[in-house]
Amino acid sequence: MNNQAITTKKNRLALYIGLGGGVALEWYDWSIYGLMATFFGAHFFPSNNNVTSTLDALAVFALGFVVRPISGAIFGPVADRIGHKKVLLWSIGAMALSSLAMGIMPSYSEIGTSAAILLTLARLVQGVSTGIENPAASAAQLEMGRPGRRGFFAGIITGSFNQIGTLLAAVVAFLASMVFGKTIMADWGWRVPFIIGGVSAIIVLLARLSLPETGASVSSNKKLESTAKVWSKIWDHRLGVLAIIFVTGGTMIANYLFLTGLPNLANTVFKENSTSVFGLTSAFYVIMVVAGPIAGYWADRFGTSKVYLILRILLVPAYFVVLLYSQPGLGRLAVVMLGGGLVVAFNQTLFLYINATLMPQEIRTTGIAIGYGIATAVFGGTASYLFIDAQQVGKMWLFLTYSAVVCALSVVIYVWARHRGAVSEEEHVVQPLEQGATI
Repeated sequence: MNNQAITTKKNRLALYIGLGGGVALEWYDWSIYGLMATFFGAHFFPSNNNVTSTLDALAVFALGFVVRPISGAIFGPVADRIGHKKVLLWSIGAMALSSLAMGIMPSYSEIGTSAAILLTLARLVQGVSTGIENPAASAAQLEMGRPGRRGFFAGIITGSFNQIGTLLAAVVAFLASMVFGKTIMADWGWRVPFIIGGVSAIIVLLARLSLPETGASVSSNKKLESTAKVWSKIWDHRLGVLAIIFVTGGTMIANYLFLTGLPNLANTVFKENSTSVFGLTSAFYVIMVVAGPIAGYWADRFGTSKVYLILRILLVPAYFVVLLYSQPGLGRLAVVMLGGGLVVAFNQTLFLYINATLMPQEIRTTGIAIGYGIATAVFGGTASYLFIDAQQVGKMWLFLTYSAVVCALSVVIYVWARHRGAVSEEEHVVQPLEQGATI
């Protein structure tokens, strides 16, 4: 084996750990909040009704989504003008610190309402961090992938690694629940998963330091000299941004419905065994991890648009499978999570790649960040709350109808954007990286 082959393997490992591992850690830290909300809600929002405390915690969860568009507006042009790597290093560091803070901060019984304020501030930092992490990673992975293999690479980096992060969150929640039991989990055991997320960042940060720089900043003929020029070009591609909003929105509703809505409904409202619930959630994310490279392979072989449209249309009826879990029963929950969730899994693994294909290189991060941030704030951040609230008033079908409509619109607007000349996957021109730096 020659030295070039060895170098290539080392570069590939660094790319997977640095880029994919960072994405995974972001999603782990983000997801663990939703999974632990049923346990720590009363520590920051005390109430005689545990459902109320959980809903208050989920409201703060939603607040983290609100700042995502703001983050994209601020850091998107920065990433497009100076490169993705610097912004990716900042984002993972901020996420890790905020997760660690959540694990060690005092509760309401110790410092009163200041506890809720601290929790909210930490959540806002997470929102700012995640608001740029996924857009920058989505843009970077497109430019690191080899032509003809970009879908497969994206399926792993922004598909499987996303889900590895959420899978790890579900597994850690499952193990913590199994080891500590419900009483200790409700007392202090919920802190452990947050601390694990915080201290795990050092390996990813070290690997991320070795990432190559990507973006229009490495190409003098594409780099935009000012933020004003970035925004001017964003306006020219506003239809692509609108498509990103709905492509992301349809996915985010499904993602957070299954990620936090169903587990919290099972744990808080239906009083299911929490260990079993987290076990099912873990199994669901195993499916999502496997779905990543499969969906990416399909995209490379049959065409990204065709695969996206088929999977997205299938998502419309998949939403209504959730109606099977309108009353308690782990068997019903299993059918929903592992049955309807299969379609959700394939949609989740491909949407970030679809977003990247809708923006030209010089404004790719900003365009993705704005569309992604608006979508997650409007659709993703509210999904869990609206779902549980609708179930409480016997209107679950109304929430699912709303979800299906958003999903259908994501198909219509995407087709419209492409028909009007939005950038397609076949038209991408990206700056080649150094030999051995692509996958």
